[in-house]
Amino acid sequence: MKVNEIRQLSLTDLNKKLLALRNKVRELRFSIANNKLNHVKDLQNNKKDIAKILTIINEKRKSSETNN
Repeated sequence: MKVNEIRQLSLTDLNKKLLALRNKVRELRFSIANNKLNHVKDLQNNKKDIAKILTIINEKRKSSETNN
């Protein structure tokens, strides 16, 4: 995911996306533990996407607090 795409989403969409990615990471961890996953890089990419989303959520919350 690109940061520009993430910034265009609303807070509710970001939270939904965050929940989906966290579930995906959990599934990937189980797949790695069971030796069913060949591309471990997918786990790293999903973790990076989670970090990006959390950063944007915090930015949006702080900007809404300063506007009030």
